Amino acid sequence: MSTTIRRATEHDFPAILSLIKEFSEFQKTPDKVKITLEQMVAEKDYFRAFVVESNADIIGFATFFFTYYSWSGKALYLDDLYITSAFREQGIGKQLLDTIIQLAKNEQCKKVRWQVSGWNANAISFYKKMGAIIDDTEINCDLPL
Repeated sequence: MSTTIRRATEHDFPAILSLIKEFSEFQKTPDKVKITLEQMVAEKDYFRAFVVESNADIIGFATFFFTYYSWSGKALYLDDLYITSAFREQGIGKQLLDTIIQLAKNEQCKKVRWQVSGWNANAISFYKKMGAIIDDTEINCDLPL
């Protein structure tokens, strides 16, 4: 099977939004998805993503942004990485994460940071194999506005 990883464009937003909703179902948190296609378009200058295509269908995505951490410096924050279930365990997730890591290196980032759900043993194992350090000492804080 042939796949292509490329930067997302505004044309990809409907497919990405569909995958975001699919991902939220996988995470068992569909009520947390508030984003709309209209909002994605309005905020497109802030939206950064790679998509994975297979036979012209988008089967995965990774969203990210650049940030700065006072303890380490410039970093890339990987917001979401998702591959549809039919395409998992084929190395596609690794290729997508490798693409993110290479971008961070090219941009002279000091690290890549992301979250993983504590219940997702497959993802935790995958990330550890990639060399990630899983830190369970911090708790997320969200302040809705």
